[in-house]
Amino acid sequence: MERTLKELKMGEKGVIIKVLGEKGAVKKRLMDMGMTSGAEVLVRKVAPLGDPIEVNIRGYELTLRKAEAQNIIIE
Repeated sequence: MERTLKELKMGEKGVIIKVLGEKGAVKKRLMDMGMTSGAEVLVRKVAPLGDPIEVNIRGYELTLRKAEAQNIIIE
């Protein structure tokens, strides 16, 4: 079942299928941070209002805004 990283709850895992991005700079920045196809991502923390989201990917922690997390398609 495909959904976005934004939709995962705290403690859930997913595997990245695709990184979307209208602007090349946003997509490139996400991919430079390790958000590439096949990478497993774990949602560690979600702020009280849902923004930002802290994830664990490739052995390090990364904080993303909801708008950025919406561009990452997972299964």
